Amino acid sequence: MHAWENIPMDAEADFSPMETVHGSTIPTKLTIVHSTGVFLHNVVWCSCPGVDSSTTRPQTAFTFDVLNHFLIDALECKTSASSFFEKIRRMTNNCFPDTVPNRYRELMRVSRLWRDLMSRKWFGFAHNDEQKPDKGDLACWLVSQRYVVDGNFTAQHMVMRKPQLDISLSDGLGYIVKDQEYQTHLSSAVESKERSSCSNHRAVNAANISRSNLRATGVGATACARHGCFVPHSIVDFQKGERHMNIDYSICNALNYHSAGIDSSLIIYDVGCQWSINFLQRVAQSKGLSVPENMHIIPAVGKFHLSAHKLACFARYSLNFIQGAGHVDGEILETLWAPFNKISPTARSMSQAHRQEVLDDHMRDSNWKKIVGIMKTLLKKYKRALKGVDNTKSPFDELTLSLDPEKILIWKIDEKKAMEQRGEYLDIYQLQMNKAPTMAEIRLKLTESENTDTSKPGTVSWLITGINLEDLQDGLRADIRQLPTDATPGQKVSIEEKRQRLTARIAKFHETADAMTAGMDLGTATVHSDDPRFCYAGHDENGWGEVSDEEISEYIDEEILAEEIGIWMPSSVPYQDALALGLGPLQAEELELRKGQANDCLEKLRMALGHKAIIYRQYFRSANSTWAGTRSKQEAQRCQLKIDKCVRSYQRARSAMEGLGMDKATLGSLYQPISPTELSIDKEVTEENRFGQGSDRLAWFWRGNNASQGQDDAWIDESPTDLVYRVNWLKAKARWNRWQEELRLVRHEMGWTINWFKYHQNEWERRGGQATRPGHQAYAYQQVLMWGRFVEEAEKNFNGCSLASTSSTLCSPQLAEIIVFKIWTGQMVPTAFHVILIPITDRIKSAELNRPGCNVGIENQPVLILLL
Repeated sequence: MHAWENIPMDAEADFSPMETVHGSTIPTKLTIVHSTGVFLHNVVWCSCPGVDSSTTRPQTAFTFDVLNHFLIDALECKTSASSFFEKIRRMTNNCFPDTVPNRYRELMRVSRLWRDLMSRKWFGFAHNDEQKPDKGDLACWLVSQRYVVDGNFTAQHMVMRKPQLDISLSDGLGYIVKDQEYQTHLSSAVESKERSSCSNHRAVNAANISRSNLRATGVGATACARHGCFVPHSIVDFQKGERHMNIDYSICNALNYHSAGIDSSLIIYDVGCQWSINFLQRVAQSKGLSVPENMHIIPAVGKFHLSAHKLACFARYSLNFIQGAGHVDGEILETLWAPFNKISPTARSMSQAHRQEVLDDHMRDSNWKKIVGIMKTLLKKYKRALKGVDNTKSPFDELTLSLDPEKILIWKIDEKKAMEQRGEYLDIYQLQMNKAPTMAEIRLKLTESENTDTSKPGTVSWLITGINLEDLQDGLRADIRQLPTDATPGQKVSIEEKRQRLTARIAKFHETADAMTAGMDLGTATVHSDDPRFCYAGHDENGWGEVSDEEISEYIDEEILAEEIGIWMPSSVPYQDALALGLGPLQAEELELRKGQANDCLEKLRMALGHKAIIYRQYFRSANSTWAGTRSKQEAQRCQLKIDKCVRSYQRARSAMEGLGMDKATLGSLYQPISPTELSIDKEVTEENRFGQGSDRLAWFWRGNNASQGQDDAWIDESPTDLVYRVNWLKAKARWNRWQEELRLVRHEMGWTINWFKYHQNEWERRGGQATRPGHQAYAYQQVLMWGRFVEEAEKNFNGCSLASTSSTLCSPQLAEIIVFKIWTGQMVPTAFHVILIPITDRIKSAELNRPGCNVGIENQPVLILLL
């Protein structure tokens, strides 16, 4: 027989509980809610001496099992109390669920009591009746001084009809701030009327939006930027959008939470550029705000949101240029809001206290799941950091070796000053121009580097003439591609004249070749075909329009193909055949000239790419008229023609070097193939604030050993080549440094995690030893086993990775700026101090090495990390 069969069809109507008299043997009907259904039972109350009950008229009872089920369902499945109890009623009687007693309101009340009792038990307050939880004590938290701040406008709350009837069980003991103190702060705080001077940020500019039917228009939170844990006692409600007075209170509470001795904190906020301007001034003027003494605040903007800021914000607020930041994106709170948005509709109409408890519970559960999964997370970060260090070190080393050491020394000094002073000193990561060039000046710069014809006698002169003829053929083919479809007669005549002159010069060159080779029959000449990937004609949908007679040459007479005449060079003969014919010296001379040709092409290519990037940066972004934009576009397109020409000339030189017998190792290292994807505009110059720069790599020709030392330029502080090298070198170094920091941080976090698990294991051992009740002792022992298993799993997973379990190399001596930790209530806590490394001498007692936090083995040299 099923349990529900004992329930009458109209259980509510038939239900009439009797007055309970303790010690009486009169049975009382009691509704019992269990995880398998709702049951009605007759209960005879205990009449044992000394037994008393907390209620006098009990009508409903909930089993521990159903309360635990409801809490798990609410946390994991975001099930509301109404939906959960409807499920219980259907499990009781799926055909007639309305006949099952409705205990939804009772479930709401009992679940709040159960949630509060469980929280106090989990955090050890049941084992010490004298100690009461303080602000944030009923919250899980992994301590870190890297915070990310964000608001959520979905988590609204309606105005209560009878707020005087609201009763709070844990006001301020979890993640949401204590209401009375927060309201006192809001009543005295004065909100700044200034609007954002950066981009049109909705959160700041919508500060005056108000909704009369809402008590809270959303919530603001501060969380750990590395682990995604909500900071206890730092969640605030918004009243009129995301105002500074709300966010300041959240941040100040986070900065003051267990931060004794910490002198630096990173705050990542979507509008950090605007928020940080007067933050300390607002703190000084408010009685409800405070920042720890000597605390240095480093503001930053998340990498995704930074791309929407103005360009000046990038260098000053990017996480890429903050020493000790590691490799975080600053957007982890966005991922935490997603599950909270599922419970926001339910919490919207709750009482204020009930909503606070529900949000606290979900945040506690979110932090708990972070703790449970931290081992997998750290191992994943460890592998990612190892790969990141490998991927960024070799490009940085290659680029460093290819540059002038004196310039690198200057850049290092500038970088050190920028890291220490920050602010405007960080602008070294951007262009620094004195004045903008005119269009004629840029065009003059591009034409000054053109090759000139050479007519000196001898083999070298002859070979150079042949190379120049190839360039002339290439130029003629380029002119043909640029012709409009309706070419004028003048353009056609110009083409005809050029082709005739070119044909005559090629014939003269071949006559000289006969004299150089004593009339030997050397076979066919080399006919070069242009790579279509680098033959932009300029007639696409973004075309340049019709080109004038001065800029475009002529129309093609298909019967005269001077640009397709094969030119005989020593490289036209196979290498072994040339040696047999005695042409080895000629091929050796051509090989050297081809190397020079390739080097010149690469230098011109870097120069042209630098100029094009500057044109895009200087003119496209600042063009204030259609005319100016069109002129800028034409200049950029002329740069693109120059780039394509350099690549085609380089390809001819590389093909000739391959035919002249150059070894494959040299070709593969110094003279690699060039792909179109490597010729994009240098985004380090044009899109400094773009999203996704953590693993950018320069094209190989920017890192090659044939890079020039640069040249003077009158209109910028550095030549275009040096400018691009400076920006790219500094950013390449920053990427490598951040990945190095990430690797060191992850290894430290592994050690901190093990010590944190051991701390809780020891705490529960202490509580179990002091407990006098069997139930308390059993629960404490259960917790000891749980935390002990965490310790065992962590030590097993982190073996060989954590700094707490290995003595391998930590960092090079010049990069010894790592994050250290201190002792707080027996627990390892990360801080933002820089490490102090002291060689172990006889003056330092060996017992010092046994202190928590000591590490030995930096570059295999014994060192001591002092605990501050």
